[in-house]
Amino acid sequence: MRKLLTAMAFAVAVLPMLATTASAGQFSIGIQIGTPPPPPPPVVGYVPAAPAPGYVWVGGYYYPVAGRYAWHNGYWARPPYAGSYWVAPRYYGAHYYGGYWAAPHGHYAYNGHAPAHYYRR
Repeated sequence: MRKLLTAMAFAVAVLPMLATTASAGQFSIGIQIGTPPPPPPPVVGYVPAAPAPGYVWVGGYYYPVAGRYAWHNGYWARPPYAGSYWVAPRYYGAHYYGGYWAAPHGHYAYNGHAPAHYYRR
């Protein structure tokens, strides 16, 4: 019992200090109990005509937000660079992997909400 109280007192003393350092950098603590459910089946819809040559269809997909899945409608997009192709988001092994534009030299990450950014893999 004494060890438990000592650990709790340490946590109460240290966590506020971590909160002040977290504003200066990135810090996170996560606890997951159980396996999250997979997303629902995709919504079936139609694909409208392309707006112009050079556009590719990005099919609709579910993405996790606040403990649930939200649907992102499909859309036409211009690939960010020549030779790139869209790799759809997927759910595998109880983990969600976001979609991205891929090519032999790297890929653009895209989360559906913020502008895409480039980084080498």
